[in-house]
Amino acid sequence: MAPIRVALTFDAEHADRPNPGGTERLLEVLSAAATRATFFLQGRWVESDPTVVRGVLVGRHVIGSHGYYHARMSHLTDEGIADDVRRAEEAIRQTCGVDPRPWFRCPFGDGAADPRVLGAIAAAGYRHVGWHVDAEDWAEDATVEGLEGRIRAGVRSTGDGAVVLMHGWPVATPTVVERLLASAADDGVTYVGIDELGVRPVESVPW
Repeated sequence: MAPIRVALTFDAEHADRPNPGGTERLLEVLSAAATRATFFLQGRWVESDPTVVRGVLVGRHVIGSHGYYHARMSHLTDEGIADDVRRAEEAIRQTCGVDPRPWFRCPFGDGAADPRVLGAIAAAGYRHVGWHVDAEDWAEDATVEGLEGRIRAGVRSTGDGAVVLMHGWPVATPTVVERLLASAADDGVTYVGIDELGVRPVESVPW
């Protein structure tokens, strides 16, 4: 049986939460396992922490955009969406030297089912990347064991092409990822970049 392909995706947002070094630790875990993931970079975060951002690039991870202000896209005008997307792209290009297109994730997933928002994103050369499994690693009561179990169960339920949503800043995330990678062979899972999934067999998540 072919391994189940799973994309671990991380929203890298402005560091307004106390966990210095969290994203660096996450990158170390991925590097040690020679595993590619996908990072959706917020423009303000890119500008505030360029050294860490370059670490994402060194790891050959897929880089997408998470907007500039982490704003709810449906609350913005068409002009506001275009400006937010453009500013994020400029920050990523200037810091990483790469084009984040076509990968875009709406902050909070807001606007992912809104034709107006999707149209504005598409006009800028992007498509929205949703998720099947929300780890909810942002929750204050999140535990390593709970997160690991939630993700593994969600992947089993979704099957091939599963997209997992996590974040770069939570304290538990690097350890959870380390455990997931260690159990990949037993779970019959291969962790890949979002660009390696091809045509997804599940249509429950807007792209």
